[in-house]
Amino acid sequence: MDAPSICALPQDTLQQIFSSLPLRQIIVCRSVCKLFNQILTSPSFVHHISTQKPPLSLLALRPSHHRRHHHHVSLSTHSALHVFDPNQNQWLRFDLGFLPFRSLHPVASSQGLVYVWGESPDSPESNKSLIACNPLTRQFKVLPQLGSAWSKHGSVLVDSVNRVMVLTELAALFYSNSVHCWLKFSSNLPSKPRSPLIMSDSMYALCDVGSPWRSQWKLFTCKLSTLKNPQQFWYCLEKHEWGDVFDILKRPRLVRGIGNRVLMIGGLKSSYSLNSSCSTIIILRLDLDLLEWEEAGRMPGAIYKFFQESSKFKVFGMGDKVCFSAKRVEKLALWECGRGGGDWRWIDGLATSGDGPSRGFVLEARLNAVP
Repeated sequence: MDAPSICALPQDTLQQIFSSLPLRQIIVCRSVCKLFNQILTSPSFVHHISTQKPPLSLLALRPSHHRRHHHHVSLSTHSALHVFDPNQNQWLRFDLGFLPFRSLHPVASSQGLVYVWGESPDSPESNKSLIACNPLTRQFKVLPQLGSAWSKHGSVLVDSVNRVMVLTELAALFYSNSVHCWLKFSSNLPSKPRSPLIMSDSMYALCDVGSPWRSQWKLFTCKLSTLKNPQQFWYCLEKHEWGDVFDILKRPRLVRGIGNRVLMIGGLKSSYSLNSSCSTIIILRLDLDLLEWEEAGRMPGAIYKFFQESSKFKVFGMGDKVCFSAKRVEKLALWECGRGGGDWRWIDGLATSGDGPSRGFVLEARLNAVP
């Protein structure tokens, strides 16, 4: 059969045609034929698109707890990253089968790269590797191998220049492209860090400094530059003017906000009693320059009734979007920052198995992200 007429067009002309498409459509077109894939993955086209198209902001889901601990999964079989495009209100699926690892577990993302825990088929299950990959270009880089305890108990944090941190209560591992190995530092946190995050050159985390009978949450922070000095590593960030901001929240969690702002999200207690019920879920915002809190939004009653009976809920997001999930709630609640407390809506079609709450992260998908 004769080749389609479009294949006879010069490559420069085809690149010009494809460059008028949104990034989402460019990704789809790469799977049409070998010619399209060759053009759309060429260095010249990728460079041109990276200067013309903004990143695709997506909400990515982490695998469920059950799938994470299923150790008899064949090599990358059916491994995929499920993401939601809030602008198009549509789910997408990125195949991770190009990674030569088993038991893949995506945990974080930064600057277009996704960080995935995986087991090498040549190593025992007690060892894990953290892989940095771009699911759009299928490029990946394997970081030095670690013990499985770090993947089970550590939180993976990545900053804007792709410096990687694996954080636990007692220690922290640090990796950067200039070091090419994991550096280990002691930590002085009083308890397990909850929802740690990196903002600029600082880390922030919540810690429970209360008793076994009553939680008392505090905000801790540290500079990345103080990693080598464990005595000055973490310190409590607090002001007298904050009053009872931590006492009114049940199970607070942190999410990175817009600019130099941190969101703290939790159930709004109806009283200060030990087993107080919650009236809703509230979002507070901390300006790190002024060190002042303000209310950013609270969940409407029509949505909160689905979360009210769940003792635990999960939050994830970044910037102007935060997702909420809970056990046996087969959809996500999405908050988008705006005037008057922001906008709330449901995300249907949750692509997970099991009845546990969904976890996730934000993926700023881009073609020019190189591991």
